[in-house]
Amino acid sequence: MKFFPLFSCLFVLLFVACNEVNPKGEKEVRAFVIQWNQDHTVVSAPNLKRDYMDVVTYYDTEQTRVEVLKDKNRLFQQFPDYTQRILNNELVITKEGGSYLVTFTKQVRYNGIEADYPSYLSVMIRNGEFKILREGLADTAINREAPIFPNALERNAKNAKRQLFGDFNGDDLSDYASVMAPEIIATPKTNTPKSEKVTCKGECNSVIVFSAEGVAPITIKGAYQSELENLKDLNSDGADEIGFWDIKPTTKSLYVFDATKGILLCDPIVINTAVHKNLKLIDVFKKSGRNKITVTHSAQVNGKWLLQSDVVVLD
Repeated sequence: MKFFPLFSCLFVLLFVACNEVNPKGEKEVRAFVIQWNQDHTVVSAPNLKRDYMDVVTYYDTEQTRVEVLKDKNRLFQQFPDYTQRILNNELVITKEGGSYLVTFTKQVRYNGIEADYPSYLSVMIRNGEFKILREGLADTAINREAPIFPNALERNAKNAKRQLFGDFNGDDLSDYASVMAPEIIATPKTNTPKSEKVTCKGECNSVIVFSAEGVAPITIKGAYQSELENLKDLNSDGADEIGFWDIKPTTKSLYVFDATKGILLCDPIVINTAVHKNLKLIDVFKKSGRNKITVTHSAQVNGKWLLQSDVVVLD
């Protein structure tokens, strides 16, 4: 009986020790994610190096830690005013085997834009410290083509040579626009009208992005090949308008946008390039007076394709 107290103490110590093999739990996970979030600034970005595993599933693509950090730095360089926060500080933490799945809504601000994105991290303990295994957007997230995400940033870098300069916010300073095109993964092999359908990685949309602060990106759905035009100030608001050519195998459509408001100033100007070939901007678009433009488009009349011109009065 003298050994019973000693045996009891040993039992308690062993029980506690077994439960202390992995002493870190939800409280520590929460603190780790909050600090990771706070480090998403130009000044604190170097701290992110300690947070990732050597290989990470990063926005659905396997990346090394070096590649992840390079992408983070590219984000901060392109948008120095970028900030993010966890909406309402709400984290949902789920234990999954040897890791934790953390879901939250990430509220971001950049270039005068604010948006919310359902997001997640998967973290595990390695050598006594939390490390990120996976980072990405939830399936319910929309606007995945935003320029702050890895694929968009990469496409934007590739399109740097296609920058169109102008004054798109009316501040009398030069800025530029460029197009982030979707990644095409399959194109038809026939020359029929159906061949205009292509397959893209994600949605087949193009996005016009602007360097000027406060000018929101413009998304053109179904556009995968394009050219930009500076149309100058058409509506007397002091800012240049921007033209977007949506180029397809048998058509070419010009979208005329008020860049500051992100709205179309007229219906798309559609040219049937199978009939009306080699038309340039000057052939289909002219400024014809104060707040007036003349547009020329293809129209089918009595079974024949003709060019028709209309005068559009801009508000």
